[in-house]
Amino acid sequence: MSMLDRLIEQAKNPKGFIGSLMLSIMNSAHSGMNKWALEKLDIGDHSNILDIGCGGGKAIRTLSALNRHGKIYGIDYSGQAVKESIQANRKDVESGKVKILQASVTDTPFADDYFDTITAFQTHYFWDDLEGGVKEAYRILQKGGCLMIIAEVYKINYHMHSHKTKEEMEQLFSGIGFAAVQFHENTSKGWLCIKGMK
Repeated sequence: MSMLDRLIEQAKNPKGFIGSLMLSIMNSAHSGMNKWALEKLDIGDHSNILDIGCGGGKAIRTLSALNRHGKIYGIDYSGQAVKESIQANRKDVESGKVKILQASVTDTPFADDYFDTITAFQTHYFWDDLEGGVKEAYRILQKGGCLMIIAEVYKINYHMHSHKTKEEMEQLFSGIGFAAVQFHENTSKGWLCIKGMK
């Protein structure tokens, strides 16, 4: 396995010291993009929010600050990411406001129609089953809820073999049942935000 392949594997499923370093880098590197994307959301004070692929937990901390009286959940495939995300949000975890679990995007432990908002920052291009993940998000979203996927365009182009274009993503979301799909792009930074409304 090449060094590049090893780094990609650590980004997808962080483990050990290198994984911890990768999570720290991602927390820092993604903060500007995350802030830009979250400006596109209308988050109420009592929302139930899920962050898929919560990584090092920085996005959860930001979501918690925006949603003062609601509940924030995070899931990640990586046990290392779950551990570090809990550590980064210890105060909110201890109070019960934030709950972070190890889980797959295609098989979450949540009830139907539970969340007002679901976010996925820089993760969907790592999902083993993109359609299955979007279907699961649709299942656990409330009517009128929003799934928001945010990513750098060059990472979509590098990692994904299909669903690289807006048209393909719109077809995927619409085919699953989302009532409306919106795209926001920051062309100077190469950021893409996809919003599906149930």
